[in-house]
Amino acid sequence: MFESLSDRLHDVFKQLRGHGRLTEENIQEALREVRMALLEADVNFKVAKEFVATVAEKAIGQEVVGSLAPGQQVVKVVHDQLVELLGGQTATLDLSGRQPVVIMMVGLQGSGKTTTSGKLAKMLQGKGRKPYLVPADVYRPAAIEQLTILGQSLGVGVHPSATDQDPVAICRQAVHAAQSGGYDTLIIDTAGRLHVDQELMAELGRIKDAVQPAEILFVADAMTGQDAVTVAEKFNLDLAISGVILTKMDGDARGGAALSIKKVTQRPIKFVGMGEGLDALEPFHPDRVASRILGMGDVLTLIEKAEAVVDKDKAEKLAKKLKKEGFSLEDFLEQIQQIKKMGSLEQIMGMIPGMSRLKQLKDMPKPDEKELGRVEAIINSMTIKERRNHAILNANRRTRIAKGSGTTVQDVNKVIKSYTDMLKMMKQMSGKPGGLGAFVGGAKKKKRPKGLAR
Repeated sequence: MFESLSDRLHDVFKQLRGHGRLTEENIQEALREVRMALLEADVNFKVAKEFVATVAEKAIGQEVVGSLAPGQQVVKVVHDQLVELLGGQTATLDLSGRQPVVIMMVGLQGSGKTTTSGKLAKMLQGKGRKPYLVPADVYRPAAIEQLTILGQSLGVGVHPSATDQDPVAICRQAVHAAQSGGYDTLIIDTAGRLHVDQELMAELGRIKDAVQPAEILFVADAMTGQDAVTVAEKFNLDLAISGVILTKMDGDARGGAALSIKKVTQRPIKFVGMGEGLDALEPFHPDRVASRILGMGDVLTLIEKAEAVVDKDKAEKLAKKLKKEGFSLEDFLEQIQQIKKMGSLEQIMGMIPGMSRLKQLKDMPKPDEKELGRVEAIINSMTIKERRNHAILNANRRTRIAKGSGTTVQDVNKVIKSYTDMLKMMKQMSGKPGGLGAFVGGAKKKKRPKGLAR
């Protein structure tokens, strides 16, 4: 997502930085390129036009044209306007008011409402809420079964809906069931169609009147681009939605929906789906997304992802092992598995500042997800004794490991070399003042730096 837009914008700003001083003429020329980049990213025409006009108004001023680093000033103006375009501030769910809080999930068929309902339930569960899932799509039998299975896998209550029931009656009954069952959040998975029609909107309107939801979340497939924006506008006019959830944001869509939907509907994007797993729903942070688009990375999200997957007890044990130089291939495997939990390598690299520029280099290899799988297979094909003492891995053992993992002896040698190189680096760092030893020793006491608060 946003990769082609990021590349185009980087080229534009690179040209701007080449000028010692900027004039109104070369700023306008650069902004024409920015406008083309936005249109190619499938951003709404009116939104792109207004965005460029606002940037031009702020950039063509004495403080930019006469500044010592005018290119950087323009980048700052574009960044600030991107944040504004994406929603300004991070939007949260309104979970106050009468209990249970009712959340209606609406959208077209195939947008990912049912799966997203499960993801939202898991997220709320993690925050101490007690969600109750309500299958209200009686026109697609698989939807009821799908949500029931998702609820069971999460250990979340699911209302016993049936295809011969009226959706409005199901929702009314679900509110009473949630109250008597001690649930504090009701998530209603409503029906969708392949297109917007009056019958669908009328039914959703009746459900809204019956249960008075605190939130009506429009679920849209980010891959559909401007179509998602058009449909969101229609849903907002009829139902007054409170926010948007964009699914498939980890795909290769151009990003036009994310950049246009807030401006068109005046409703914020609250969450984004970043994968198929039930834990792959993330809050939408406009400032962080703007930074990613401009190649500045997203260190805060990277830290939060790491904190979410790192087992604190295991981390403390690993710290002790590092001090005693007892880091084995078993520990190496554990670290790889934790990295995989954080998301794809492409996503992780996108959060590291400056990495987008490195990716543009011709000789820069692309991250290979399969490589991590091969490393896992190789280490898993070793005996416990071999994992804990790599020194015993002779030629015969390496040949057996290669056959067991479906790889070559060269692949096995490469993994062992990577591991031993890491050991050498750790040894060198632990011997330096303020190196690995100092870091590990202060790991428990170390606080989050100022400015990196959640």
